[in-house]
Formats: sequence, structure tokens, C-alpha cells
Amino acid sequence: MTPSQDPDVNYSIDAAVFILQINRPEKKNALTPPMYRALADGICQADTGDSIKVILITGTDDCFTSGNDVSVFVSPQDPTSDRPSRAFMTAISQAQKPVIAAISGVAIGIGTTMLAHCDLVYASEECFLQMPFSRLGICPELASSLLFPQFMGHQRAAELLLLGDRFSAEKAREYGLVNEVLPQTEYFSFAMEKARELAALPGESIKITKGLMKRALKNEIPGTMDLELKEFSKLLQSPEAQKIMQTFLNRNNSG
Repeated sequence: MTPSQDPDVNYSIDAAVFILQINRPEKKNALTPPMYRALADGICQADTGDSIKVILITGTDDCFTSGNDVSVFVSPQDPTSDRPSRAFMTAISQAQKPVIAAISGVAIGIGTTMLAHCDLVYASEECFLQMPFSRLGICPELASSLLFPQFMGHQRAAELLLLGDRFSAEKAREYGLVNEVLPQTEYFSFAMEKARELAALPGESIKITKGLMKRALKNEIPGTMDLELKEFSKLLQSPEAQKIMQTFLNRNNSG
């Protein structure tokens, strides 16, 4: 495999498990365009590499990711251009090999929506999740408007996507987004244990089983992501959203 092209995204391999780590702790692992490209490239390399059987995505112990770097949102943008996150969205949603997430600290925005595309999710009991799109004047992404109502029901999805409140890892488990909630000192080692367990199984059988499980929505996900991103880009250019983003950025910079 070629090395990561971004210093804030680390690649490592443990036997047949490819570990993709978001590592920008000084900015709460906020994602930038180069980080998205490195995440997408890592997933694609692992998914096509013969020696890799499982992909594990994690952050740092105090933060999975706080979502998009808001400074990117207040920069001048061409609303017709592809967002840098699109390649990552495509990679994680179309990965054929099993994807595991080990999350701790906070998982915000795309840090939560990406979990719907993971096959197994293990969270620290200290982890909090949030999809604050409505609070920022924008809309959901990564096909979450399709997937969340499908697997947790409309009312639960509406609670998380419309109100945009923080929720606990235990609530995420109750709603079907997380498999297990573990002590802070155990969440990553437990996820690695499950990754190695999966990696020890016949790889082709695992890939086919995953493909069969995802078959029903496979054709709907790309179109939903495109529609979400179209609406996301339009909303992002609105004066209301830009004011919210600028206020958020100013508050963080002054703090």
C-alpha cells in the first residue's frame, strides 16, 4: 500500500486488518479536504488489496471526529463543484470488505453518519454522538436521510436528524447504530479483537454475505447522496447558514 498523503490520517496494518486513524487532536479531528482524500484512498487501497480482509476506522481516545472543519464552510465555494467528502462517501458506502468503527470522545456530523455504512461499531461509554445539521442551517449527508429511518424507524431518525441534539453511545446502541458500548480502556482493543476474528474467516464468504445484506439499498444510496449534497450545497450558501457558521467559527477562535 502507498502511504497516507495527509499527516492527519494514519495508515497501519495489523495482520490482515487495515487501520485508518483520524489523528488531528488539536482540532478535535475536524476533517479537511486533504484528510477526506486520504481516508477515501485508504479505504479503496484496503478494499482492493489482497492481503487486507478487514478495515477498521478510529480516531483518538478523546475524539473520533468533530465532523467537517467549519472554516472550509465559510470559504468561497462553487456550489456546482463536487464536495471533497464525496470520494470518501463513495469509498465507505461501496466498500466490499467489512468496515469496523471504534469510536470514543465525540462523533459529530459525518462522524455519526458514516457509522451507518460500517458493519460493526464499538463505542466507548464516554462517547457522545450528534448530527447537528439542522442547527447549522444545512441538511444531512452520506445517505443518512435514507438509512437512518430504514434501520431505526422514522420517529427515532427524526429525533436525531431534525432536533440535532447530542446523544449517548448507549442511546446509539439502543437505536441500532452501535453494537457494543465498552469502558474507555477497552473499546479499541475489543474492536481489534472483533476485526481479527473477522479477518480469520474465509474472506470471499464474508464479502458475499456483506454484499447480500446491502443489496436492497445498494442502488438507492448513490442517488440519495447526490441529492443530499445538492441540497447541502444550496443551503450552505444561504445567508442564514453562513451566519451560523461564522458565529461558530468566531466562538471557537476566541475560545
